This record gives sequence, structure tokens and C-alpha cells, in this order.
Amino acid sequence: MWMAILVILTAGVTVLTLSGIAMISQSAVASMSNPGAHGLSEVLYALASMANNNGSAFAGLNADITFHNLCGSLAMLLGRYVPAVAVLAMAGSLAKKKYIPPSLGTLPTDRAPFVIWLTLVILIIGALTFFPALALGPIVEHLTRQGGV
Repeated sequence: MWMAILVILTAGVTVLTLSGIAMISQSAVASMSNPGAHGLSEVLYALASMANNNGSAFAGLNADITFHNLCGSLAMLLGRYVPAVAVLAMAGSLAKKKYIPPSLGTLPTDRAPFVIWLTLVILIIGALTFFPALALGPIVEHLTRQGGV
């Protein structure tokens, strides 16, 4: 269970922690062309992309500075390798377990209730992880452009 939690939370915690550090670092803020709410969106997207995917960034972020290179490499290292090692540890743990026949308390993984619970857990974890940052970045940016705030 701990390994599953590690897999689920590693990328989100890494991205949010490094984004917070980037928003208080003078060199990182100086590399943004828009240091307001859009700047947070730029940093958040760049680090999320580095931790989960290919490492792209918005055009307004000058990611070619030492701070972003170090944060990006740390995001890639943690966001990609920690979940991989945790999944391998889960696989090793599951391989050691003895087969237990299904009983009344078993939740079958090939039925609709499992799919519904899994979908709800993924949506709730994703919302709780990134909604605060999205509220400070893209949502505030949208409201300020519309004249709402």
C-alpha cells in the first residue's frame, strides 16, 4: 500500500514543491516574462512536463538557466524513477504472496464497482493535488483578463 501511495503522490508533490521553490527564487522569477499568475502557470507546466513527460515549457519561460536546469533534472529524476522503483517493489511483494481464493469480501477487478472506485480515487487525488495551484495560476489569470478580479 505504501508503494502505491508513493506512485500516486510522487509526481504531484515533486511538481508542487519545486514550483513553490521556483516562485520564491529570484533567478527563477527573473526568467519569467510574465511574473504574475501566468508565470506560476509557466513554471507549473514546465515542471509537470519534466516530471511526467518530455520536458516542454511555455514560450514565456526562459528555462535555460541553471536554476530551471537543476529543478528540471530533479523533477525528472524523482517523477520518473521513484514511481518505477516503487512499482517494481510492489511487483516483487505481490510475487511473494500466496494465492488466496476470492471470498465474500473480495472486490473483483473485472466488474463495474472496481472501475467506478478507481476512477473516483484518481479524480479525487488529482483534484486535491493540483486544484490549489490551478486556482492560483490559470483561473486567476482568466479572471483578471475578463476583468472579474
